[in-house]
Amino acid sequence: MKFSEMPYERIEAEDIISKSKSFIERFKTAGDFEGACRVFEEYDVFQRHIYTTTALAYIRHGINTNDEYYDAEVDYWNETAPVAAEYETLWKEALLESPFKKELSEKYGEIIFINAELEKKAFSPEIISDMQKEAKLVSKYEKLIASAQIPFEGEVYTLSQLTPFKTSEDDKIRHDAWMTEGKWYKDNKDELDSIYDELTHLRDKMGNTLGFGGYTGLGYCRMLRNWFNKEDVEKFRANVREYLVPVADKLRKAQAKRLGFEYPLSYSDMALEFRSGNPRPSGSADDILDAGQKFYDELSPETSKFFRMMRENELMDVLSKKGKEGGGYQEGLYEYKVPFIFANFNGTQGDVEVVTHEAGHAFEDYLNEDRVPCSTICPTLDGAEIHSMSMEFFAWPWAKEFFGDDTDKYLYSHLASALLFIPYGTMVDHFQHIVYEKPDMTPAERDNEWRKLTGIYMPWVKLDGEIPFYSEGCAWQRQSHIYSNPFYYIDYCLAQTVSLEFWAMIREDKDKAWKKYMEYTTQGGSDTVLNMLNKAGLASPMDPENFKNVCKKADEFLSSFDLSGIE
Repeated sequence: MKFSEMPYERIEAEDIISKSKSFIERFKTAGDFEGACRVFEEYDVFQRHIYTTTALAYIRHGINTNDEYYDAEVDYWNETAPVAAEYETLWKEALLESPFKKELSEKYGEIIFINAELEKKAFSPEIISDMQKEAKLVSKYEKLIASAQIPFEGEVYTLSQLTPFKTSEDDKIRHDAWMTEGKWYKDNKDELDSIYDELTHLRDKMGNTLGFGGYTGLGYCRMLRNWFNKEDVEKFRANVREYLVPVADKLRKAQAKRLGFEYPLSYSDMALEFRSGNPRPSGSADDILDAGQKFYDELSPETSKFFRMMRENELMDVLSKKGKEGGGYQEGLYEYKVPFIFANFNGTQGDVEVVTHEAGHAFEDYLNEDRVPCSTICPTLDGAEIHSMSMEFFAWPWAKEFFGDDTDKYLYSHLASALLFIPYGTMVDHFQHIVYEKPDMTPAERDNEWRKLTGIYMPWVKLDGEIPFYSEGCAWQRQSHIYSNPFYYIDYCLAQTVSLEFWAMIREDKDKAWKKYMEYTTQGGSDTVLNMLNKAGLASPMDPENFKNVCKKADEFLSSFDLSGIE
């Protein structure tokens, strides 16, 4: 079924409540294991229906935030989701107390009980109104970002549409684009500060209400941290500072020398990698999708069938346009057993990475769509990002199909960007830990903490320049995850580490690497990420020796990369 043909009909909160109560009562009173399984699987069908309905509302609203109908539906679900969460928690409690827990665990996986314990800790009816306020504040932030109409070079652009100018090889155009964007953020800074201040205090309140003594513990439960904790993250940060920041700093110094820029680099100068311009796709949006089809056709029979299905059913909305929400993501439409990809093509190499990254998420979803319960289709976010980031590297042999004459630029840029991203992503996570430890910080104090962390994790950034907003330590406010998904960003860093292990493996034996990728990916969310990595013969991203090794291999590759002939 095509995405446009999928019907949407609001599920009334009363219906969710009454049906949930019925499922819970029937499950509790099931006289035998077979009876409990029947109710368990019926409940899963019901959950698929709810998840799919909400996903349709959010996706269609994101495609056009000016659509009043879906705007109202998103408001409705922001109010209803916390109410539904109360009954999901009651279901989890019944599951944890079931006399058939052992048999259910053997049939559906122990992970459902591990995660149920975390979900139970993360919810109480006492915080429903706060969760509703939280959702409204996140929507307010997203609408503000989506509403940006920025005059530039005689036209008006959204933030996403401005991106190509921010990477222009013309120094003046690039600099002016950063200045213009920075001014928009600065003009809206009071509102951005106000939204985040409310979110921080609200989340801190919820954490205290649930007995966590603040938000951090609650945030970890919400993220289903089922194999690592705060102390493990602190050790990972130390690995990043010791092994990766020096490598990344060397890359930035080489960039400054290559381009004739002063070090440290301004945000505008950092955005240009080659004097002749950054790598760009060699064709239109349709050309990129066609190149993606060739890549997936030749990679494996499974990926070929998957990507053809996505295109035939119009399960991708990738063009940037007025009123469209920023960013990109993949969402599962579980009732139809298909994924959906949302993106904003803007003429940069990021367009190709949508076809590889978001499709990596979607491919995992596609392979595991029949899993019961549907909560085990995907792993926790740290594991889910492995599918996507690694798929980007599997596309390297097909890079010429996407980039033509810019292929070598892309290969260098892509690997360098992976190394440069981890310090940034780790800094985002560190910043959030500080914020939720000190929720009463003023906006100026939060900006100052970002400046301090920038000096530690990104010493190559010039923070005393003229670009408004960015040069003042405010750049964290453009990172939507900080507002909408606290503590998410470290998941990207852990996953990027695993993807670098895949990158090294692909260079040695592509077929072996793909076999391991499939061994990992076909497990869906059936276990903790650490256990699934072990089963596939992959290392833990927390392992300092593994981290040191992948950084060393990538550094050696980039140091010896032949950039002659590339201006």
